[in-house]
Amino acid sequence: MRFALLSAAALLTLVSATPAQATASYAPLPPHNPYAGPDGTATMHGDTGSSDATPLPGPGAGSLSSHRTALASACPTVLVGGDGFPVALCTTIFGLTPTVHLLDPGSGESLAELPIAKGSLLGGVYAYLDDQDRLVAVDGLGTLLRIAHRRTSSGNWELYVDSSLPLTGAVPEGDAVTGVSPDWQGRVWFATGGGVVGTADDRTGTVRSLTLPAGEKIANSISTSPLGTAVATTHATYLLTAGADGTPHIAWRQAYHRGPGRKPGQLSWGTGSTPTFFGPGTGTDYLTVVDNAAPTVSLLVYRAATGEQVCSVPVLKAGGSGSENSPIAAGNSVFVASTYGYPYPKLPADAGDSVPSSATFYGGLSRVDVRADGSGCDLKWDNKVRSAAVPRLSTGDGLIHTVIRNPVIPGTNGTSIIDPYYYGEIDPETGKVVRTKYLGAGFIFDTLQMAGTIAPGRTVLQGTTTGVLRITAQ
Repeated sequence: MRFALLSAAALLTLVSATPAQATASYAPLPPHNPYAGPDGTATMHGDTGSSDATPLPGPGAGSLSSHRTALASACPTVLVGGDGFPVALCTTIFGLTPTVHLLDPGSGESLAELPIAKGSLLGGVYAYLDDQDRLVAVDGLGTLLRIAHRRTSSGNWELYVDSSLPLTGAVPEGDAVTGVSPDWQGRVWFATGGGVVGTADDRTGTVRSLTLPAGEKIANSISTSPLGTAVATTHATYLLTAGADGTPHIAWRQAYHRGPGRKPGQLSWGTGSTPTFFGPGTGTDYLTVVDNAAPTVSLLVYRAATGEQVCSVPVLKAGGSGSENSPIAAGNSVFVASTYGYPYPKLPADAGDSVPSSATFYGGLSRVDVRADGSGCDLKWDNKVRSAAVPRLSTGDGLIHTVIRNPVIPGTNGTSIIDPYYYGEIDPETGKVVRTKYLGAGFIFDTLQMAGTIAPGRTVLQGTTTGVLRITAQ
């Protein structure tokens, strides 16, 4: 998942239904990384395995309310540390400056902010919280930062750079870091748009790197597990491990079908997935991505240890078949949301023309289950839910949480700058929407396929093009 920007207006209310019961079938989640913050809230995709699942429950029964914190910034990354304080990494609308915000856990308002050096479009997206609640990110100058927060002597909050490590020499001139994630040895893995993968140990100052084959770009984030680091380029999926000195090595590589070009509703030519670890045994038995085949994309599942392909299953057949989003995966189940035709107002400079040149955003959500004996996978359901955010599965309440973008005229399929947005809860067993709440209409509420986070206290925090929404039950 990545983001862009747009423009327009606003208005009013909605509701209903009964939450499904939590189910043991969506377990276990990936193991806790000792160098990351709390599971479910430490990374954009919940954990370092990028499951897009969380043990925290969403809003409980009762009427829902929402509040928007206006930050004049698109906020694709909203994380929550062990101290309960949300930390958002946003990019200002004017100037496109990456800016870190510390948010009030009770109100969602910004308590402190810290701009960091500007880099690529993705420089304001991928980051994580470490085990000391520090935001770990790479700025536009290629410096690995750990940004902490504290109260000053006057009682106000401040954000500050607690440590920094230049990645000089590892990140080529004109390239930029797109993703970071810690491994189980405490090193920070990073990947650049140009296809460099590396490790940085800010305890020793050691930086090591490996350049992947020429022409392969990395347009999404990376994932880590005890087995290694997963990277999806615009051509293939990799598992990498590191030597004793931190130098990356390729454990396995699997090419995928990349199609004739970038699909409308995607930001690069290739998979839109951050690779996702999941599985019923260790929580990292399998690794999954969605390819870019045309006309219908497929969910690909591999055995994480060996790269052996378990299955290739066509998905998103009911709506638009293309996805810029990381899959949800937990236990034996994987959920994929369509972004095909989503009207991104801004694309990366090197995105290239889409094939076809335009498309309608029909939406779509699919569930695929890996068979218990690991012999293959089966499509369980496929629908046309118009998810406008990266969905999040809660194993605490047994629901999928997202934002739904409806057309202005019910029954039509077009999109406009005054579309209404609804918080939505989906039953993962059936794919049916069971509860909605009107959030608002127009540009300021566009969630632009950004990931939401379920925070402690049954609160959903969702980035938009202009700030952060806070959704709770009254």
